[in-house]
Amino acid sequence: MRLDLAQYRELETFSQFASDLDEDTIKRLEHGKRIIEILKQDLHSPLPVEKQVIILYAMTKKFLSDIAVKDIKRLEDDLFRYLDMEHKELLRDVAHAKDLSKELEDRLIKTINDFKAKFV
Repeated sequence: MRLDLAQYRELETFSQFASDLDEDTIKRLEHGKRIIEILKQDLHSPLPVEKQVIILYAMTKKFLSDIAVKDIKRLEDDLFRYLDMEHKELLRDVAHAKDLSKELEDRLIKTINDFKAKFV
């Protein structure tokens, strides 16, 4: 994620002077914009670690690439509400896991995809 963010900052500066950007550069810029949105947190409202892990997982695995940047915060809020209401056991399991096992990662992917189908 650090590398993606650094690339975004560099490309953002470069793109101000370039008129034609290739498709890969545009994708990296768009991904960087989503990283910035995900990293924003409300003042005095820290996220529990398990929610941070889930949203960062979704971002790094590019589950958010088809979501408009302006909708990222709404998606994040709705995803957390969805997890709180329908997937408390997943939140608990992520909170207690030292790393994401294949089984836990599969459950996470399915949950994110199910949510996105309802969100989009």
